[in-house]
Amino acid sequence: MATLWGPSAWGVQPHSGTILVPDSTIEHPADVGHKAHTNHVVFLRDTAQGIGSSPSGETPQSLSTQVYALPDPSTSGTGSGTIVLVDAYDYPTAENDLNVFSQTFGLPKTCATGSTPCVSFQKIYASGSQPHLNCGWAQEASLDIEWAHAMAPNANIVLVEAASSSFSDLFNAVDVAVDTIRRSGVGGEVSMSWGGSEFRSETLYDRHFTPTGATVVFFASSGDTGGVNIYPSVSPYVVSAGGTTINRNTTGQFVSETGWSGSGGGASQYESRPAWQQAIAKIVGSRRGAPDFSFDADPRSGVSVYDSTSCQGYSGWMVFGGTSVAAPSLAGIVNSAGKFNSSSTSELTTIYSNMPNALDFRDITSGMAGSHSAGPGWDFVTGVGSNQGFNGK
Repeated sequence: MATLWGPSAWGVQPHSGTILVPDSTIEHPADVGHKAHTNHVVFLRDTAQGIGSSPSGETPQSLSTQVYALPDPSTSGTGSGTIVLVDAYDYPTAENDLNVFSQTFGLPKTCATGSTPCVSFQKIYASGSQPHLNCGWAQEASLDIEWAHAMAPNANIVLVEAASSSFSDLFNAVDVAVDTIRRSGVGGEVSMSWGGSEFRSETLYDRHFTPTGATVVFFASSGDTGGVNIYPSVSPYVVSAGGTTINRNTTGQFVSETGWSGSGGGASQYESRPAWQQAIAKIVGSRRGAPDFSFDADPRSGVSVYDSTSCQGYSGWMVFGGTSVAAPSLAGIVNSAGKFNSSSTSELTTIYSNMPNALDFRDITSGMAGSHSAGPGWDFVTGVGSNQGFNGK
């Protein structure tokens, strides 16, 4: 399968097209901090191939083997335990779409298909009742599920659906996600590709990321407004996932990785600097700095996603960007690294301890997001940089 989706088929150069933010995903809080929005955008290419019958963005193979020093996910057999994706509202075609994605790229399909090998897929309604459909959040869920699976093809996948995009419903869903991993008896990751503007009482929500009796690491998108923080990305108990741009030449060969202009980040208004950021105290001051770790997020170098739930007239294969790509992908990479850290604090301590090692992380030294610039070492655009292999995670 890896050779099928070679550079000539990706269509990632030149980067011409239109950025679409579906209306149904624009749910910025009227009263700050009480509602969350997704962090994905759709890239509509100026060609007939932009939406529809075949993938035209980056693939699990193209990013793994050419950019992030990872094995081909169709042959590696990496991943174990459980990755839980927390989203709002219902995504009715979730398992079908995951199987189309998996079939296309040679990844394990769900066990309900009778395939061998297979992965368990489960959808849980956090409130106990099926939420109503919101197609923008369904797009978010399709991206989250498929790219967590792309980076950790043997991990079990659980989608927990919150009743709404309110923080109270979403954090109830986070608690359900934690309990799901706790009951599995094996470690796992929770990915949250959503957030809202920082607010004074946000530290009260941090308790959701410090559970007892569960081996779980939390990931959250840093946001898609360059140089601006969102919560829960800035919680010191969450791995904040920033964004980069993948640069390829006209023949599709990987050239470089730079900071994405939309990558959220900065010094938190309310969260104190954690111990594991002591080495960058001169940059972040007394506040928690974000992001921590980055992945492709520029919609112009976006990833292939399959979603058959129509939204604003679009369905099928699409190209998605935003730091919503980064959170589930990094959760998958950490899962595939082969060990389950006891907490996000443990994971972040490991990441920051290995920050200077070029064999573990690519230092992103160019690109701007808002008023912040990427440069040598840790920065407010890409954190420690992007992934290089499984070591140091």
